[in-house]
Amino acid sequence: MRAHNFSAGPAGLPLEALEQARDELLDFEGTGMSILEQSHRDAPYAAVHAEVQSLIRELTGAPESHDVLLLQGGASLQFAMVPMNFLRRGKSADYLMTGVWSDKALVEAQLVGNARIAGSTLRADGRYTSIPRTEQISLDPSAAYVHLTSNNTVFGTQWHRYPDTGKVPLVADFSSDFLSRPVDVSRFKLIYAGAQKNLGPAGLTIVLVDREWAREGRQDIPTMLRYRTHSEADSLYNTPPTLSIYLTRNVLRWLKAQGGTAAMAARNADKAQRLYAALEGCGDFYRVPVGREDRSVMNVVFTLGDASLEKPFLIGARAARLIGLKGHRLAGGMRASLYNAVSPADVDALVDYVKDFARRNG
Repeated sequence: MRAHNFSAGPAGLPLEALEQARDELLDFEGTGMSILEQSHRDAPYAAVHAEVQSLIRELTGAPESHDVLLLQGGASLQFAMVPMNFLRRGKSADYLMTGVWSDKALVEAQLVGNARIAGSTLRADGRYTSIPRTEQISLDPSAAYVHLTSNNTVFGTQWHRYPDTGKVPLVADFSSDFLSRPVDVSRFKLIYAGAQKNLGPAGLTIVLVDREWAREGRQDIPTMLRYRTHSEADSLYNTPPTLSIYLTRNVLRWLKAQGGTAAMAARNADKAQRLYAALEGCGDFYRVPVGREDRSVMNVVFTLGDASLEKPFLIGARAARLIGLKGHRLAGGMRASLYNAVSPADVDALVDYVKDFARRNG
């Protein structure tokens, strides 16, 4: 029996994608070799590489103006690559602060140049429990770009409407909700996402970048850190993470078969609504710190009214094969990550446990 995996990342993968990888592991499409052993310059891997790019373009609806890059280094490297490419001397970049990952992105940008906080929901206790309202955002119309984090895994908030940045390029970290819902990619000059939440295993980072903007990026930085390098080399400037890309292909095929991002959005919204309703249906036993309008569909964060019950809650959850529910060390409490591969049946099991635990300990 497989576990019910609610880990924040690396996260669960669709069983169908794993079974395909198992079946092809020793002999990939009659080549007599594993995909792990294929040269990234030979036709068998090249077909996988191209299919991943094509499926991402199809599933996101990315315009032809944008390149699909398959990179390494995770979102954490993107925190530095974005300002290194686009934050020129004499310019400033605007950052919208909504959690741990936006904090880290700002720190990296400030090492490169002038980056300012253009909006923040940081509370006095160091937590973020909301998304900035329009009146809380003050954008510089001459900024090099505006950066935001679409979904915040630690504190459980999510942008449900993106700010209008006018002519200023909009950049977003979509690591934890990429392909979980439809998004108008044309509104963004650059989107990046670590694959280990919704798309595949750790090791691959997806970047959608406006091709002309990438070409305008600075050239006086290391070659590997230029988006233009990877754009012009079709993400083959160096050896790509071939196994991660292959497994991502399997997940993308599964996602397309499910009906794409529109179907995923409906499924994910239903999963989240049922869990939030179960938590709130137990009175004060559980507490959800984020208001309804800003709650994440991907990461449901909650605490127990009696903190002494948190350890028994987690012990019982693990015994029920409900894995990955301990909250981030900075937020405490509990966190259930409901990424694409988390099934409605997984959520049913968690809802039943949440209700039963409250009934037995309330």
